[in-house]
Amino acid sequence: MLGISHFTYFSPVVVESLLLALLLVGSFSPVECFHFNYPLFNDSTENDFHLMRSEIAVDAIHVTPDFSGSPITNFSGQALYKRSFKLWSESKGTASFNTTFVLRITPRTDPGGEGLAFILTGRATLPENSEGKWLGIVNASTNGSAENQIVAVEFDTRKSYMEDLSNNHIGVNVNSVYSIKQANLSINLSSGTAITVKVQYDGKILRAFVGTQMKAPAIALPINLSDHLPQKVFVGFSASTGNHTQLNCVRSWEFSGSSVDEDPDLLWVWIMVPVTVLVSGVAFYFSWKWNCGKQEEEEDDPRVEQQIQGSSTAPRKFRLKELKAATENFNSKNELGKGGFGTVYKGFLKNKEVAVKRFSRNSHQSKQDFIAEVTTISNLHHKNLVKLVGWCYEKRELLLIYEFMPNTSLDKLIFCKESDVENRITLNWETRYLIICGVAQALDYLHNGCEKRVLHRDIKASNIMLDSDFNAGTPGYMAPESFHTGRAAVETDVYAFGILVLEVVCGRKPGDQSLNNKYNNGIVDWVWEYYRRQRILDVLDLRLNGVFHKEQTEYALMLALSCCHPNPYQRPSMRIALRVLTGEVDPPVIPIEKPPFVWPATPPDSFREDLEYPPTGGLLSPPSELIGR
Repeated sequence: MLGISHFTYFSPVVVESLLLALLLVGSFSPVECFHFNYPLFNDSTENDFHLMRSEIAVDAIHVTPDFSGSPITNFSGQALYKRSFKLWSESKGTASFNTTFVLRITPRTDPGGEGLAFILTGRATLPENSEGKWLGIVNASTNGSAENQIVAVEFDTRKSYMEDLSNNHIGVNVNSVYSIKQANLSINLSSGTAITVKVQYDGKILRAFVGTQMKAPAIALPINLSDHLPQKVFVGFSASTGNHTQLNCVRSWEFSGSSVDEDPDLLWVWIMVPVTVLVSGVAFYFSWKWNCGKQEEEEDDPRVEQQIQGSSTAPRKFRLKELKAATENFNSKNELGKGGFGTVYKGFLKNKEVAVKRFSRNSHQSKQDFIAEVTTISNLHHKNLVKLVGWCYEKRELLLIYEFMPNTSLDKLIFCKESDVENRITLNWETRYLIICGVAQALDYLHNGCEKRVLHRDIKASNIMLDSDFNAGTPGYMAPESFHTGRAAVETDVYAFGILVLEVVCGRKPGDQSLNNKYNNGIVDWVWEYYRRQRILDVLDLRLNGVFHKEQTEYALMLALSCCHPNPYQRPSMRIALRVLTGEVDPPVIPIEKPPFVWPATPPDSFREDLEYPPTGGLLSPPSELIGR
């Protein structure tokens, strides 16, 4: 760490230059800039917006929310940033702005409808009767009126008028739903995938870019916005549905606008200030660089990179400054999750969403542990394992970069209080079974498909990440023997998988309690009691409303209880568990009464190596590689 003596002496020239810079800065007000950035949306950001029939849920703005499970027809909504933006003034002209957002449009009918729009408006009110073809912008009586004071960039998914080019186009609308210019899009707006949009205005031309390339605008229109909008406007989104419905979501949003209050006469000041500061900094930069160079050598161990990059499947190395920029210096508003190992942040690297896992200083992660984890994970290739994109070991910071899974973690969808917004989003049985099978496939791969057997060690709902199609990926639930052995084994992974299956089927946490069902002894005891009463299907999540596949559900619950058997020798392997889920074999037979836990565990009298449901053997032959937290 640098001592204070390194900064106690400056030459008179440096001091004079710094004082001049301070005087210049202190003499004038700073340039005002209108800017905000939301990589995701949550309860803490809700008060930043006017939400008119729109809602924030699952890290996104749902402009036309559908949480009831039934189609929403003839619906409109708006979501506007609460602070107004000064677009123009009589003396300074029109401001410029840039905005980038990620939208996701998912049809609920075939075809879907109607569309979503980015809007600038003088009024923070949702027009009445603006559903259907009106896109939440205007209605039948106000369409075309200059009093609307609204300009929109529409993303239309339904051909509602003869003038519409298609059911997949972009358009610019002024006080009307009739576009003054429109263009067909090559990218499918209704694909249900995340689509990045950038809208730019330089005071003269409005341009919109759609997709990942951003090389040429999808639409460009010369327009003076001050002719159509008041000096102060609200920015945001509107959307609507008609008889055809769709979910219109905004996943992230950044907006930057210049200020029309800036005095051009002060421009020279803002040129001179950074120049002065730069010249001042040169006087002591090289001294500082020399002093901190030795420290960085100590903090950055080149042997770490050599050992990691020596692997043929090594992921990319990132610099710490890249990850700080991607996560806005690890801003708490970008947090995706937190655990004993550290914190996971959402970030953007080259316009791609990633998840950055930052280990805490007290995670007891050594250099060798970190090297082992990176090299092990980089050698794993399975569709249900979250892909490792890169790593960083710099200034005593340990970071892993994973691909981003847009549908957040499983726990946020199956565990929620009645008052939570997320509670209104219900996973149907098909989706739940798909998730269970996906996790089973991943664990079978780790236990049996790798060159060296790998333990996950931390299978739980918060570590099950869901992609846009709700496919599961894993980056604890402790078996009872773990408290005696003090280490993980294959059987402990199997036990945790059984707990996870019970959670997904029942929609409850392992330690939930309920006055109605006397659920006081843990989820395994609770489900086993219903199994003893021959009423095992009574444990299903009530939010399924009785819609499920009976045989699949029974198989899943029986398998889960067998995975949670108190005797680890009696638990099936993940290979057998996967065969049960695919219907190749029946689930293991489990006793009506839950057996007591006895340690040390012993094989049953009928134990044979050729059992139909062989034990995993992990207690006797621990794997050489461990992952998970």
